[in-house]
Amino acid sequence: MRQAVLDLEESMIRQVANAGMGRSDVLKFWFGESDEVTPAFIRDAAIASLQEGETFYAHNLGLPELREAIARYATGLRCPGAAAIDADRIAVTSGGVNALMLAMQALIDAGDEVVAVTPVWPNLTAQPLIMGARLRCVSLRPVAGQWQLDMDELLAAITPQTRLLIVNAPNNPTGWTLSRAEQEALLVHCRRTGTWILADEVYERLYYEPAENGCAPSFLDIAAPDDRLVVVHSFSKSFLMTGWRLGWLVMPPGMTPHMGKLVEFNTSCAPVFVQRAALVALARTDDVTPQLVAHLKTCRDTLVPLLQALPGVEVAPARGGMYAFFRLSDQTRFGDSLATAKRLVVEAGLGLAPGNAFMVNPAPEAQGWLRWCFASRDVARLGQGVERLARWLPGA
Repeated sequence: MRQAVLDLEESMIRQVANAGMGRSDVLKFWFGESDEVTPAFIRDAAIASLQEGETFYAHNLGLPELREAIARYATGLRCPGAAAIDADRIAVTSGGVNALMLAMQALIDAGDEVVAVTPVWPNLTAQPLIMGARLRCVSLRPVAGQWQLDMDELLAAITPQTRLLIVNAPNNPTGWTLSRAEQEALLVHCRRTGTWILADEVYERLYYEPAENGCAPSFLDIAAPDDRLVVVHSFSKSFLMTGWRLGWLVMPPGMTPHMGKLVEFNTSCAPVFVQRAALVALARTDDVTPQLVAHLKTCRDTLVPLLQALPGVEVAPARGGMYAFFRLSDQTRFGDSLATAKRLVVEAGLGLAPGNAFMVNPAPEAQGWLRWCFASRDVARLGQGVERLARWLPGA
């Protein structure tokens, strides 16, 4: 096998989950998904499609009607003055992960320089390495539990030799998001250096700050259609469809036909019955997403104060996403977050993701940090989890 593949690190989140698989006594908050099932009307649309015999290949780029629906949906989320998003800029993909990998395949050659903002979901840094890229990370910095970007440091890292900038905002795991001013500065700078921007914006609707259009700032609000910008989205988070594996890309129109070729050589197409379900999800987004966001905000506002009340715990409310990223301040006891997360499973029956999972190499910024997915249908489970953590801490 290629050395780049052999050198890939096993998912630390999976390592923790494997330690607790099959244990009914563990409260599981390690994966990034809600425990709420996909709404019945979305499931019914997929069932109807299967019953009608829609079991054949579809267009590489997705059903035309779904691409049109995504274009309308994405345009409707944009701020006043933003460029409309046409269907010729849309490719339907087999999940957000597939969308990200397709973008990497389209843009990166072996040896290219890639800059990524971390901490971040590990797939976003593993994929450039799989492509043979040279990866440079610029880390956010925690200030009183709230993660912040040193814009000067990031701009200095992006040079004419930088092929691609990877930004995930709202961010998994920290909840950090880019401001409009930061997006504008990055776009102007990357235009000057000729650098592509790959923006993972799958959490844009899971946003808890005041916003005119009900979502986090997007590069699509300020970019021209032909900018070197690729934006990744997914049905997983905002529509409770993680297991359906359906996402989409927004890209410059001249790039779309070539992306269709890449889709052909990766997955051929997304399943038709899943695309039919997505059409219904988009048509009835007001029946899903606003209620989901309101519930997640309740979950966040329940969990964070409970964590803040624990001695030696540092955490701030996430601005977006579905995670509380918190630190156990006693570094001598809890510095290795992977070991700590495994201990919590065995000794406290509490399943969390280790902070080290979101850095390319173990780094000071990740030591002692844990990620708690608060997307719980039963808010009381969050309190139960904090009780287990509180009982465990004094005797750890």
